[in-house]
Parts: sequence; C-alpha cells; structure tokens
Amino acid sequence: MKTQWENFLQNLGEWHGSFTQISAQGEIVKDTPSILILESLDEQNKTVRLTLRRFTSSGDNSQPKVNELVREYQTFGKDTMFFEDGAFSQGSIQISPISVNGAELSFINQNRRLRLVELFNQDGNFQTLTLIREKRAGTNALENPILTVDALLGKWQGEAITIYPDLRKPDVYPTQMELKIENTGRLFQQITFGNTNQKIITSTARIEDSILHFDEGSQPVKVLLLPDGASATLPIKVELRKPVFFEAGWLIKPDLRQRLIRTYNDTGEWVSLTLVTEHKIN
Repeated sequence: MKTQWENFLQNLGEWHGSFTQISAQGEIVKDTPSILILESLDEQNKTVRLTLRRFTSSGDNSQPKVNELVREYQTFGKDTMFFEDGAFSQGSIQISPISVNGAELSFINQNRRLRLVELFNQDGNFQTLTLIREKRAGTNALENPILTVDALLGKWQGEAITIYPDLRKPDVYPTQMELKIENTGRLFQQITFGNTNQKIITSTARIEDSILHFDEGSQPVKVLLLPDGASATLPIKVELRKPVFFEAGWLIKPDLRQRLIRTYNDTGEWVSLTLVTEHKIN
C-alpha cells in the first residue's frame, strides 16, 4: 500500500481553473480564474511547493489583481488524508463552537481535478461553498455538463474505501445505489453497502429545481446539483453532540461517479473518510 505522501504526489503538476463561490441556493456568486502549481523541489520528491495564483477582476479593463499563496510541504497535518488515486480531504478534526467548521473534498481523474470546500460558521449555519474546477496545463480536458436529477436516476454499483485518521487498515466493501422518482414526485434513494452484514439506508427528497431536500430523518441535508457534474451535500445545520457528514460527488462520465464522505461522530470527532466509485448498471 502506498504511503499518504505517495498518494499526495498524484496531484503534482500545473492546474488551470477557477474558484467559484456558490450560494446556499446553488447559484454562482463569483468566479475567480486560478493557476495552481504543485512541483517537487528535489529528485526524491521529499519537498513539494504549492503556488496558487488567483486573478481577481476589478470590473473595468485593467489588469486583474493577482493574489499569490506559496507553501512548501514535507508532510501533512492530521486533518488531511489521501487515497491512492490522489483524491483527498482536508478539514476540521473536531467540530467546535468557537471556530469555522467544514471540509475540502477533492477528486482527480486523469487530467482533471474537481474540489469542493464546504464551510459552516460558529453557529453551525452555512457560510460558504466553493467549487474548484481544474485541468492540467497543456491538455484539452473538457468540463462536464451541469448535474441534473435525470443523470443520477437508475441503479449504480461500485466499491467504497474507508480510511481512518488513526491510519488503521482501510475497509473496502461493495456498494449499490438506486435512485428513482416516486409517484408523489419525490426522489427515492436506496443505498446498500457492506459485505456480510449489509446495511440499507432508504430516504426520499423533495426536488426544487437543482436542489434535493432530504428533509426527513435525523440528519436532514440538501444536495446542490452544480456545474461540471458536481454535487455538494450540505447539512442543514452543524450541531454539537450530533453526528454530521460532509459529502461531495462528481459525475465524471455518464456512467461513472465518485463520492467523498467525511464523517464525524456525536462528540464532533472526525472518524473516517470514504471514497465511493460507482458505475451505472442500467
């Protein structure tokens, strides 16, 4: 099994894209072009420099203002974990009432990356959602269409990998998901996962344009359907002494989707990170 550092190195390169601020209703508020460079500073890849440039327009014809951030890494904090394909998440280790809580959830596929940053304020209410779409410099990798409910309908089958902050052995298990429209007009979702002791989670959502409101059950969430095949699952409120999760999805191809889920227990402790890779089977 690769080390966390080796997994991180899958992200090396020059990435051109944009940081898009999204409202709680899924509307684009602001779009900021960006260039992110991750480069090794030695032959052994022991030190990596990150250079992020964001180009802010003032609205007139003047040159955009460049905001630059430079950091060097030789290791990562306990708030960040990577999968073997380079997908990762960075975020809160502990849900706290005195700080902003949330997570970055990042996918990578060939010459494309898609990242979502979900943040909630000290009161547990939505603060910001940022969609980051990137492609490798020098490639003509295309962006995906805006995600729709129709694109998600059907049966999906795949595999989940769950990794843990204490670096214990990952869990790998099969998954199934079915999505269909009920006679009532609500979206029905059934997720099955596990090997011998299968667990089944059934829920329904009210569909409001590009928002899915899963408003029943103990953990109400809403799912925003976004550009580039992205989806962001947002808790209605991040509450103390209640479990919570942050989730992002990416429809890479019409029959291939990935989801990242960062899970916290009822004490607010970050306990796991799961990457689901699923294929549509009908």
